Amino acid sequence: MVDDLQGLLRRIPKVELHCHLLGTVRKATMKAMAARNGARTTGDEIEAFYIRGEKPVGVLAIFRELEAHILKTPADFRQIACEYLEDAAAHTVRYAEIYWNPTGNLLHTGLSYAELQAAVLAGMADAERDFGIASSLIPSIDREAPPEDAARMVRLMVASRDPRVPGIGIDYRETGNPPEKFALAYALAREAGFRVTAHAGEFGEPWNNVETALDLLQVERLDHAYTVLDNPELTARCVRDGIVITVVPTNSYYLRTLDRAEWAERHPIRRMGRAGLRIHPNTDDPAFHLTDPTRCWQSMMADFGYSLADLRGFMLNGLDGAWIEDGLRDAWKHEWSAEFDRLVAAYEAGAPG
Repeated sequence: MVDDLQGLLRRIPKVELHCHLLGTVRKATMKAMAARNGARTTGDEIEAFYIRGEKPVGVLAIFRELEAHILKTPADFRQIACEYLEDAAAHTVRYAEIYWNPTGNLLHTGLSYAELQAAVLAGMADAERDFGIASSLIPSIDREAPPEDAARMVRLMVASRDPRVPGIGIDYRETGNPPEKFALAYALAREAGFRVTAHAGEFGEPWNNVETALDLLQVERLDHAYTVLDNPELTARCVRDGIVITVVPTNSYYLRTLDRAEWAERHPIRRMGRAGLRIHPNTDDPAFHLTDPTRCWQSMMADFGYSLADLRGFMLNGLDGAWIEDGLRDAWKHEWSAEFDRLVAAYEAGAPG
């Protein structure tokens, strides 16, 4: 029996399409790895990584510390991939697409791209065997690195081609690093048959970046894209074309720049679904945002006022945005819709009043 809303939201089937591998590391794991690998990072510094203030800053500094000083061996990457998926599976995430930025790891570990990719994929296979969660790996461009590094990443992906690595993304600091800087990498990826997505319109960056991601990079889905609302014609285009947009309720930018009392009312997520955009909620960096998939979906209701019927639509948006085979997508849409409806019916039958 499902007798409370949190229990219901924990049990509804989910996909995660927007979660960064380095944003999932458990505190105990980071401490153990730092000690084992002789990292400069102190225990107190690690403790501070897992504290989120009223006006939280982004997590990029944590990622750079992990890249440069903590993650060193294939076993490290295998472990963090498996542990993230174990944690996600506990919230009925049945399929996850994991963003991973190899550029910094290649620079600091001395490992080859093939070794790093194989290690992450091994962790994903461990999790599927042990916890029943399927996953794909999405290598992502570090947009703070030179565009040549992005093109190199795509060529390395081609050289180590694996069906569990279906496409590319781009993330890290968007300010000063617009999509057009990485047109060559995206052209190489499309030419090689990879799927493509991109972070755009994050950090309050202009809607033009969303448009450029669609027109120049030719992405098939968008990550964040909050400022699309600033251009009604672009919004209408995304609605018309059915573009799936992965959104993050715990995004640091709006928590930092909006007054907490009006944050939920003014956050773009509140308006995006109501504008007809095909949004799908995700955890982004759950370890450092102090969230999990259940809280993420609960935020869509508690903070942004969406209904259970809306959440059913978001679940299906996620399946439409997922880079999976059409036959599997159709089967999951049928099975998950029936499961969602059963869970909601049980919840409503037991709900007071």
